[in-house]
Amino acid sequence: AENGDCSSSDESTPSPALDGSTLSSDLLKLCGEAKPRGKARRRTATQMELLYASSGDLSCESPTGDFPAPLLPLVERLEGPANMWGHAAGQVPDREQTVSPSALSARAAGVSGSRSPTRVERKQPERSPLNRRKVQERGPTLPPMATPAQMPSVGTTETKTKGSEYKSMLDELPVFEGHRGVISPVAASKNSRGTRIQCIHIAEGHTKPVLCVDATDDLLFTGSKDRTCKVWNLVTGQEIMSLADHPSSVVSVRYTSSLVFTVSTAYIKVWDIRDSAKCIRTLTSSGQVGSGDTCSSARSLSIPPGESPINQIALNTSGSFLYAAAGNAVRMWDLRKFVSTGKLTGHLGPVMCLTVEKLGQGQDVVLTGSKDHHVKMFEVTEGAQGSITSSYTFDPTHQDSVESLAIHGDVFYSSSKDYYIKKWDVASKKLLQSVSAQTDWVSALGVVPGSPVLLSGCRGGLLRLWHTDSLAPLGEVQGHDSPINGLATNGTQLFTASE
Repeated sequence: AENGDCSSSDESTPSPALDGSTLSSDLLKLCGEAKPRGKARRRTATQMELLYASSGDLSCESPTGDFPAPLLPLVERLEGPANMWGHAAGQVPDREQTVSPSALSARAAGVSGSRSPTRVERKQPERSPLNRRKVQERGPTLPPMATPAQMPSVGTTETKTKGSEYKSMLDELPVFEGHRGVISPVAASKNSRGTRIQCIHIAEGHTKPVLCVDATDDLLFTGSKDRTCKVWNLVTGQEIMSLADHPSSVVSVRYTSSLVFTVSTAYIKVWDIRDSAKCIRTLTSSGQVGSGDTCSSARSLSIPPGESPINQIALNTSGSFLYAAAGNAVRMWDLRKFVSTGKLTGHLGPVMCLTVEKLGQGQDVVLTGSKDHHVKMFEVTEGAQGSITSSYTFDPTHQDSVESLAIHGDVFYSSSKDYYIKKWDVASKKLLQSVSAQTDWVSALGVVPGSPVLLSGCRGGLLRLWHTDSLAPLGEVQGHDSPINGLATNGTQLFTASE
């Protein structure tokens, strides 16, 4: 239930990006060079160009030397409390800067080759005269239209449309050849011009709820109940690959140095996305390491004996250590050798969330939140092994399960099912402030990089902004119509994952 695995909707539906071929062969078709056939052929982009389109160290440059412009940033430079966002009150994104879906598809076609999103006509097979007559007598049959709630998405807000506006929006949705996901721009709704935050893009492609998200300035990673983790190129606005064959829902994802870590049940899969998205290791909650993909590709909710469900993972700032919240403890992994070095122990209930910060002398400070209502601090020195107990338990405790943590300089924030957000001082270990989220309990916390803004996403789909110093409310927006399951930021953008 904690990983969202008990839902009957979590069936073994394959990712639409994987139909008809394996991921490896699909990438070879996308990225391989075509053999000459006596006439000039357009050069197809390589996999590295798709992955790192905006970097300057490409091994093989584009023939034209340029790539499509990056997606429009969501968060601009902070000017002041009254004008915090690029789309402040009364401001609408410049029409010339707005990218239409057709333009985005046309741009991406120059990078992705024949598998890029293009509108295609689906020709129906010819009916017999008798069948045609029956159809004419019965009237035309319209295909069912999906509702916004049935479209798993990653976005900041979902534009609400009614009546003719909703029908028009559905009519404009393109049919994408190859069924690859796409990041589409969203027009600002009429009733959102006065808000301090607006959704500008929606990434659609998963077939079931999106549970987790991670991002860099160029890449987006999303995990879903459809048992896949998708990798998106934020420069071209396209899905690059789909990491599949997880035993169940992907509940946590992290990225560092070309390696993607995905969590499903009691397993952590380690993917090298430079090598045709190959799974190079499988880590377990008990500390075992398998070479390659040792998970069964069949859907399974069962936890093997001796293992525990993994709820969340976190990387230290250098990317050398991975911490996995498994059961009542946190398993430590040295990624330089791919070995487990020990556990962080002391909680009496499952650890639901964690975050890591670096201190001096090569020391990691790990903060953990648990179903036992406690937030604990662990100090992990370089080379520490075995069972490590907490150095401090924060008091007063929450009145319910701690669900999210976010650290910001010398303070950190915790949220709980008790509807409260607490602010703590890391050095003095004191509670500085406590505010009520009021509407619903907060399921995700984050901090806008370089800005004094705390973000909270709740189970009611509401995205709220708070001042990091005073915890004064700065604004809110109905980001989704369903719970916000995950939240991530990069240098300029905010990403929220929802059902």
